[in-house]
Amino acid sequence: MLSRIQFAANISFHILFPTINIALCWVLLFFKVRFNQTQDDSWLRVYRFWVRIFALTFGIGVVSGITMSFQFGTNWPGYMETVGNIAGPLLGYEVMTAFFLEASFLSIMLFGMDRVSNRVHTIATILVSFGTTLSAFWILSLNSWMHTPAGFEMIDGVAHVTSWLEVIFNPSMPYRFMHMLIASGLTTAFLISGISAYRLIKGDNKKSVKQALNFSVVMAAVLIPIQIFVGDLHGLNTFKNQPAKIAAMEGVWNTEANVPLLLFALPDEQKRENNFEVKVPNMASIILTHDSAGEIQGLNDFVDKHPPVAPVFFSFRIMIGVGVLMLLFSWLATYQYVIKKRYPTWLLKVGVAMTFSGWLATLAGWYVTEIGRQPYLVTGILRTKDAVTTTPPENIVMSLTLYLVIYGFLLIAYIRTLFVMANRAIILEQSNASLNEPNSSIEPQIPLTEEGAK
Repeated sequence: MLSRIQFAANISFHILFPTINIALCWVLLFFKVRFNQTQDDSWLRVYRFWVRIFALTFGIGVVSGITMSFQFGTNWPGYMETVGNIAGPLLGYEVMTAFFLEASFLSIMLFGMDRVSNRVHTIATILVSFGTTLSAFWILSLNSWMHTPAGFEMIDGVAHVTSWLEVIFNPSMPYRFMHMLIASGLTTAFLISGISAYRLIKGDNKKSVKQALNFSVVMAAVLIPIQIFVGDLHGLNTFKNQPAKIAAMEGVWNTEANVPLLLFALPDEQKRENNFEVKVPNMASIILTHDSAGEIQGLNDFVDKHPPVAPVFFSFRIMIGVGVLMLLFSWLATYQYVIKKRYPTWLLKVGVAMTFSGWLATLAGWYVTEIGRQPYLVTGILRTKDAVTTTPPENIVMSLTLYLVIYGFLLIAYIRTLFVMANRAIILEQSNASLNEPNSSIEPQIPLTEEGAK
């Protein structure tokens, strides 16, 4: 159990940073291209501010990723013994292609803007963006294979590849990859909108800050409906390939038709039933089978082969609940930007409060995914209990405590650093403004255009 907790803590911390950088590098490319097209220095200021945050996030992500990879050998020896022929090469592909590509051009992207030509710097930004996405591709290919294994055969208890194409593009990989890319886009959009809203509230009314905020809220407003569509496809794929996970997500105990959608319930695994159900009749059947009379397999069909119900059930609803809040905020903010030409201060404060909402939704989604795979580490092949180390618990306690302390410190330091960087940018902008024009205090509503200021 301690090994599971340690790995869960490690991967929960690590995933926060790639979730930002997968999309942030492409957003930086957009800012750079807009500057190239318009020669508007405000786009360059946006780029320079956010590329520093990209560098900070990239560094912490790399460090936490290295420590996580060590745990495959120290805490999960049975995993590499059984599926190392598949996991090893996929992890190697990620290093040999994606990581080397990122490392080769990252320094040019971060430090070369004033040292190389604009074209070379733009190309470096493109290659770093591609490398970051390629890294996600390989990692999610392996993760998806663990959920829906394909293209292999078992010989003497060891998995051997029969088709690399089937391994890489296993049944759940396309859906999980797209779902994660969009989740990264939403996490980045809300991070940018939150920091930009914070700067506006503090009186930094520069055009570059408003451009970043306008871009991010529109980005979120566009991506959320796409994420709902992709999430539905991902759910249908899970319904087909991992019915026990779906049963836990929906709180369905007995195989039946006309299954309601549970908005809330308290699953009781001892009695194999739900308490205090709040439900929408037939809706689960409609969503998963597109038929109100559609049948859904229940957890009782998977005795000793289904995940713990409560964590999956509630994590799924947290993900959906946060997603609904993100949808409402992004659409309202986009309406204010496009129609009203101004952001009310109260809406900016909501934006600041939702700065890290993407992290919460992403973590909840990954808890659904990973806990929902239990009791297997690799579905149908390797149970988690058979892969975990036999190291005495007292040896793991020390490393687990150390991980929790260090990661807690790093997370607090990271969040604090983001707002320190924002405050420094505010001070710098206000100092520059004082040399050119009188200072003006923030108004109750922030006009976005000359029309909105009238």
